[in-house]
Amino acid sequence: MCGLTGFWQPGHFSAGAAQAVAERMADRIAHRGPDDAGVWVDDSAGMALAHRRLSILDLSPAGHQPMRSSGGRWVLAYNGEVYNHLQLRQQLAHEGAAPEWRGHSDTETLLACVEAWGVERTLKASVGMFAIALWDRAERMLYLARDRIGEKPLYYGWQGDAFLFGSELKALRAHPAFDASIDRGALALLLRLNYVPAPYSIYQGIHKLPAGTWLRVGPGQRQAEPVAYWSLAEAAARGMACPFEGSEADALDELERHLGNAVRGQMVADVPLGALLSGGIDSTTITALMQANSARPVRTFTIGFDERQYDEATHARAVAAHLGTEHTELRLSGDDALALVPQMPAMYDEPFADSSQLPTHLVMKLARQHVTVALSGDAGDELFGGYNRYFLATKVWRCLGWMPLPLRRALGAGLTALPSEAVNRLAGSLTKRAGIALPGDKAHKLGLRLREVRSLDDLYVSLVSEWPNAGRMVVQGRMPPNLLDERSRWPDLGDPVARMMALDGLTYLPDDILVKVDRAAMAVSLETRAPFLDRDVVEFAWSLPMHMKLRDGQGKWLLRRLLDRHVPRALVDRPKMGFGIPLDQWLRGPLRDWAETLLAEDRLKREGYLDPRPIRAAWLRHQRGEASFGHRLWSVLMFQAWLENEGRRG
Repeated sequence: MCGLTGFWQPGHFSAGAAQAVAERMADRIAHRGPDDAGVWVDDSAGMALAHRRLSILDLSPAGHQPMRSSGGRWVLAYNGEVYNHLQLRQQLAHEGAAPEWRGHSDTETLLACVEAWGVERTLKASVGMFAIALWDRAERMLYLARDRIGEKPLYYGWQGDAFLFGSELKALRAHPAFDASIDRGALALLLRLNYVPAPYSIYQGIHKLPAGTWLRVGPGQRQAEPVAYWSLAEAAARGMACPFEGSEADALDELERHLGNAVRGQMVADVPLGALLSGGIDSTTITALMQANSARPVRTFTIGFDERQYDEATHARAVAAHLGTEHTELRLSGDDALALVPQMPAMYDEPFADSSQLPTHLVMKLARQHVTVALSGDAGDELFGGYNRYFLATKVWRCLGWMPLPLRRALGAGLTALPSEAVNRLAGSLTKRAGIALPGDKAHKLGLRLREVRSLDDLYVSLVSEWPNAGRMVVQGRMPPNLLDERSRWPDLGDPVARMMALDGLTYLPDDILVKVDRAAMAVSLETRAPFLDRDVVEFAWSLPMHMKLRDGQGKWLLRRLLDRHVPRALVDRPKMGFGIPLDQWLRGPLRDWAETLLAEDRLKREGYLDPRPIRAAWLRHQRGEASFGHRLWSVLMFQAWLENEGRRG
């Protein structure tokens, strides 16, 4: 795991100055690679590549980057891991195209593949997580590429006469041509989704390369469109068009084979390795498969909370005891969160408002004290139907879809008026038996959304959105084109739940979950790996019939059966909690003064980005306990904290 950056500035280039700028850009992301640093400059072409290395495979100088190909034509700066690189070497040898290897790094393997096969075939053959900046010295062409699902980040864009690129925005900001103008459309998307989705970034003119695409920029070329080499939407459509035809027992064996192969492949490292264990279905499955493939106890790590309804640490502890892992636990309080909040803007570069970013960073920090690589259970929900909305949304629409809109609006108003925390206390024990955690929060959220929805697809879009009319909350703002609003671009899947899962895989997974994990881990120089995102696992999961995923009001049916082979069901059979924090309570308690300062009406007016009226109204209702708007307010708070970190305080 590493960090890359660089720039192309043809016609306005001094080798000495470019070297210094590239070093400064790379230094900004030194946390991504504290073990080694390198800069490569082609002064005749105006190209500078820089790299920071976290050594995982081939710890020797033979893994140093930027790396030149054996023939000298290609130069690569690369972030990630290609898990099948040894098989790629075998394939090159079989074709008579293998060079004389200098080391055993996957970087060298990628360069050899590009020399033999070209860029696109190499990308299609590579299985792993990666972001790539590749310079063709012969054609003076720059290639950027990103892995299939979007585990590793890559930003790019023209700023004046310089084309900038890098793993994090802070690297681009170090270039003298960088223009830090805020994209108000991206800000509107942040308020709506709690993250800025690809291809946007918070800065005008700077884009995120979408997952599964590559980009080529040549001389005199100001416009370049990403080209897909793999598509999750197409993989989902193929899988559903040609579903798995074996028995449930056959499907279970196939799932264990694919996921077991992925886990074994991702356990390969020349440094200490462990697992992030929450005690839920996904992380327990990965940990169980790791322990089954390890002769020694696997190191496992978890975060607990003082607030019982958010605490999964006891479950993780029980799973760890059963599997025999070497387990480490850390507890998080409101005071801990308050101390951590000021670090978030710098860690995430652009405003990012998934509040589980706080415990995520702490569990990464805990793990890094003992290991350099950690496997996680990320993506199990999107692939196997784990989110409550997948079956609750259909159930709600079946019950309420027949109602005329005015009646639904009245019902929504009634649900919204219920005090969320009171409902949680009074009804929590009853709804927990039905698999519903925090019923007051869910009832409140449902009430807010019943007022406008006219279809199940509308309900889904509403459920994944926070502020209504987010575009109008931004001064001189707008809602830019995005996948949720452009239904002609939605995956062509007849099953509405499958559509939800695919849309989550195209948006929420790469732009929220994987961003959260990458920045939280790389801030402490920890590499994370997600076996569920293995290409074969993803494609197999999408071939499974829906009844093997959702059954009897629960998701992950087949995944649960796999876990039954390794862990007693009683240890994991409970309502899904998610890796959340007691945000509503903390904003009324230890975080209240901090939030009040950021949400002050005169401050919002001076800064000139957000309309204070809906924000202040939501804040006051939240403080009075009339509503639970914690997650909605968090997007504003993270933007305000980011502005302050940028030195733009009004």
